[in-house]
Amino acid sequence: MKLPRNAFLSKQWERIPEKRRLPVAVYATTQILFLLWWAAFFPGALSYDSITYVWHVTTNHWESNHSVAYDSLVWLSLNTTGDLWILTLAQTVVASAVLAYCSVTLREWGVRQRWAAVAASVPALLPPTAVFIIFVWKDVPFVLGAILAFGAAGRLAARRARGRQAVRDRDFYRTVGLLFLGFLMLAVFRNNGMLVAVVAAPILLIALPSMRRWVLAATAVPVLIFGLLTSVIYPAAGVKTPPKDAVYAFFYADIAVAYGQHPGYFTKEDKALMSSIAPLSHWGGHAANCYNADWAMESPPMNRPLAAQRNDELMALWKRVLKRTPDLVIGARVCRAHIAWAIFPGPKELRADTLLSDPKTSKTLFSYLKWNEDIKHSPYRPKLKIRPLSEPLHSVADFSWRAFKVPQLQWLLFRGAIWCYATYAIVLLFRRRTKAKGTLALLSVTLGLQLTVLAANPAPLWRYMIGPIFIGILTLPLLRAKPRFDARPDEKPAASPQESEKQDTDADPDPEPAPATVA
Repeated sequence: MKLPRNAFLSKQWERIPEKRRLPVAVYATTQILFLLWWAAFFPGALSYDSITYVWHVTTNHWESNHSVAYDSLVWLSLNTTGDLWILTLAQTVVASAVLAYCSVTLREWGVRQRWAAVAASVPALLPPTAVFIIFVWKDVPFVLGAILAFGAAGRLAARRARGRQAVRDRDFYRTVGLLFLGFLMLAVFRNNGMLVAVVAAPILLIALPSMRRWVLAATAVPVLIFGLLTSVIYPAAGVKTPPKDAVYAFFYADIAVAYGQHPGYFTKEDKALMSSIAPLSHWGGHAANCYNADWAMESPPMNRPLAAQRNDELMALWKRVLKRTPDLVIGARVCRAHIAWAIFPGPKELRADTLLSDPKTSKTLFSYLKWNEDIKHSPYRPKLKIRPLSEPLHSVADFSWRAFKVPQLQWLLFRGAIWCYATYAIVLLFRRRTKAKGTLALLSVTLGLQLTVLAANPAPLWRYMIGPIFIGILTLPLLRAKPRFDARPDEKPAASPQESEKQDTDADPDPEPAPATVA
């Protein structure tokens, strides 16, 4: 990294150890950029879910249908500052630190420092990724956990490529700890987030064979913690479990899609059960949209309380549907997870286009003021809106956001599928070019994110696939990376006596090491 031109800054820069200059530069750059977005949309961008969190924690309606861990952060922010700005500010700090950490991971794999810095800084500059970080959303720490897990997995893989897989030093334990922290964030900040660890674990175990016990602990323990929280600790603390009609909504939507395509496959008893909950015209019409489960759950016409009461019967019906027409159920799931695998959006009239959340708060607080008296009279209601610290800055930021969300660019800037495929291709090409072992670890988290959405997804929401966009941008410099596994900026192997004597007599005091590959 080049020194700053200012004399004072140059002196301060020289005091920073060389191996830490890259992450310091990346952290400072990204933090400044994130702060500009934060100031433009102060105290943070809001969505329907954001208002739900506030309602949960200010009216003692704690429920586990959303992340209890993130609800706790909202509660802490409101009870310390009376506002949400401290939470969104903390998200920018964590995001900057995680991106700085990943820049070092890229350096470990032979990426030049300038390109590692650029790749790590781009997410703080692009409106789709930068604005996402300042949303009051459980998905923000979830995604940051995914990026952290990617960075830590990459560091462990680089140890194997460098032949240091058996070394158990402080750096190793720190990296395993960060891998654990990343997967823990994935597990506790989204209810199905532990599936990412379930998918990523086998790949990491194959890519890092000499670290299997540690990798297994870093991936399995977060899953166990999630299970303990949801089954024991949350109920004991008085956190309500979500109603069955919310938990099993995907299954009801599967029934609707199957009925809409082949109503003749359903028996008289099946139709009697379905018609008691919603008209058959709803099951076979509006609800049969395979792209969006929310259409099936609209109340009215669906009697959702009755659906919860008769959930066991509905689940038995779902099993019968799966047994006789598995292709329809699987097709419904793949269709609903369109955002995870399709590069381009689907039909807009079926709400299969990319569903984006606007950072501006609606006047009705996303319809909350129409039905929720608690929010309508809440002392926090004046805080639930954008109050920019600078109007000119807000105008520029808002214009940038809207300019980038044009439909022609959404496949690249808001849909993660193209970045999943790019990540897989880049990592596999890098593996073929360098023959370095352990490189498959670099695609484990992305694959976990993509398959998790395929397993359970309500609608083509952009936030569910924003993680692969961050990771995809970070992997781009690997296309030109030239790994030298015999030395790295922060660790130079000790020279043998013969090598030391040769260096003393060599005309070139600092010869450039030749590129090396690992068998």
